[in-house]
Parts: sequence; structure tokens; C-alpha cells
Amino acid sequence: MTDERFADLPETRRVGLEKMEQVYGFTMSDGEGDFFGYTADHLFADIWRRPGLSDRDRRLLLIGLLAGQGAHDVLTIQVPAAYAAGEIDADALREIVIFLCHYAGWPVGARLNSLVEETISKAQRH
Repeated sequence: MTDERFADLPETRRVGLEKMEQVYGFTMSDGEGDFFGYTADHLFADIWRRPGLSDRDRRLLLIGLLAGQGAHDVLTIQVPAAYAAGEIDADALREIVIFLCHYAGWPVGARLNSLVEETISKAQRH
């Protein structure tokens, strides 16, 4: 089903924005500039929709990469979105923390653990 908010946009942009909403878990709107265009039209309309990996697979890879890079700001988007989408449950998130502590370092894992526990706690309150 096509989102009416995106009906006037080119097909690639519409598909990209819809996939962005699915992945991020919040409402998107069209943006300006080349960076946003490549993000919507290429990364989300093409790369996130390629066959061979599930969204969960892609999310696991991304979380591992972000943790390894210390990109906590992006993890604060990806971890709650994965949990809310049902792609990764509480037990799996906690296991990811333990696993990544040993590969990305204990301080990175500790910070990720705080985010994971906060994510789970917020979801249980709602």
C-alpha cells in the first residue's frame, strides 16, 4: 500500500522513505540535498531491500558495526527501532551486549548495555 504522503514523489523516493520509516520506526518526510537523496534513494530504496539478508540480519550487522565504531548516537536509533519492530527481543539484545563486549571492548559494551536496558525498560512501561 502506498503512503498518500509520498504519492507525488518519484517511485524510488517513495519506496526509500517507506523503508526508512519501517527501519527507523518513526515518521519520515522527504528531505533536501544530495546526502538525503542518496540515503533515501540508494541506501533504503535499494540496499535495505536487496534479497539475501533479512532486515534482522542487516540490523544485527549494523548494530555490531556501530558498536565497534563507538557510534552510540546512531545506536540510540537502531537498538530501540529493532526492539520495537520485534526484530530483536530482550534476551537477544542482552546477548548482543555480552558478545560485543568481548570484540568491541568492555567500555563499548557497558555503554551499549545501558542503552539496551533503557530500551527494554521504556518499552515495558508503555
